[in-house]
Amino acid sequence: MTYDPDNIFAKILRGELPCHKLYEDAETFVFLDIMPRADGHCLVIPKTPCRNILDASEAQMTAVMRTTQKMARALMAAFDAPGVTVQQFNEAAGGQEVFHLHFHLLPRQEGDRLRPPGQMADNEVLAGQAEKIRAALAQM
Repeated sequence: MTYDPDNIFAKILRGELPCHKLYEDAETFVFLDIMPRADGHCLVIPKTPCRNILDASEAQMTAVMRTTQKMARALMAAFDAPGVTVQQFNEAAGGQEVFHLHFHLLPRQEGDRLRPPGQMADNEVLAGQAEKIRAALAQM
């Protein structure tokens, strides 16, 4: 399998598609999922090409996991959440739909249920959530 440089996340990284950016460093980029399964559902991706963990370098995995931990803490603070779900899928048979390595982070409350997949969120709601998460990051 080869990396497709025209996948949706590569287009977001190049600024060809809009997103609600939450965080960026030299190696990673974080933005809100536009079809969130929970409030604050975001995606952590490497800035460099790789399909998934099966072809990611050790450096890519290290950078993405460092950012995943940072974002998990920020999400818990921003949404006063006692937990966070981290999901990652590999290849179509494993549930992967966008073939650029990404980790899903979802702040969770006790007993809450995830929304069904595939439902677009209101852009104003996402903008408000993004601001809340960025404010939590600024406090860290």
